[in-house]
Amino acid sequence: MEIEKLWEEVRELSLGTSPEVERLEAAPSPIRFLRDFVSANKPCIISNATRHWPAITSWTDDAYLSRRGGGGGALDSSLGVDVSVHLTPHGRADALVPSPDDPSSLCFASPHVQRMPFPLALHHISHSNSNSSFVAYAQHQNDCFRSEYSALASDVDPHIPWASEALGCLPEAVNLWIGNHLSETSFHKDHYENIYAVVSGEKHFLLLPPTDLHRMYIRDYPAACFSYSHDTGEFALKLEKPLRYVPWCSVNPFPSPASRDTEISSFPLYFNGPKPFQCTLKAGEILYL
Repeated sequence: MEIEKLWEEVRELSLGTSPEVERLEAAPSPIRFLRDFVSANKPCIISNATRHWPAITSWTDDAYLSRRGGGGGALDSSLGVDVSVHLTPHGRADALVPSPDDPSSLCFASPHVQRMPFPLALHHISHSNSNSSFVAYAQHQNDCFRSEYSALASDVDPHIPWASEALGCLPEAVNLWIGNHLSETSFHKDHYENIYAVVSGEKHFLLLPPTDLHRMYIRDYPAACFSYSHDTGEFALKLEKPLRYVPWCSVNPFPSPASRDTEISSFPLYFNGPKPFQCTLKAGEILYL
């Protein structure tokens, strides 16, 4: 009871009592953003923040993206700029899955990464479904937007001015992620200030404040990697050699009905504690988290 009371007090002081992420109808001043959100580790959604970006209208057209980012708009592998595409059996890249050596235990599985022309990548992503042999997700990091997708750079602002001024620096990395309804980011912790902008479609978020880190049950899991064979249409999962361990969140916030009781008993601090914040980000909106 004392821990639960402490959680409530921390949330009331820094995040308020509302379970909703605060929404701003216009961009805040740098001072307000720093004072009310960055300093408090408090997420916020800024509506209409990127409506002026050409990408908001033009990136809904795959043909346009193929011409700008791919050099020709064809699916022929000899054409276009190569980008990194992550392939998994289910759409969950960088996630915990049963270990190939012992299915009763878990490992941290990285996706199969394949370089392919941008038009072909778009084709695979848009046509991935539950009956496909793989789910494609462009989720490369390491500043990929300013390297792999630099041909699209003029369609967006190079940075968010009020955020850059508040944080005292320009973005260290700008990434572009393209997925579909099967693309899923597993529960994890970030070490950086993030400004997330949705250009097309929508993204659902489940958020915990930094003070709730202990509720994620961070543990070390052996690293593994998927490999995909285009000849057989099958995946193989192998543990890395030499063995390497990755600290990762143990909690599955959306357990299946069959595993729910086990998850609740294994991770009571998460399931019995204060509810996480949930929000849906749509095109033209920015989430600070």
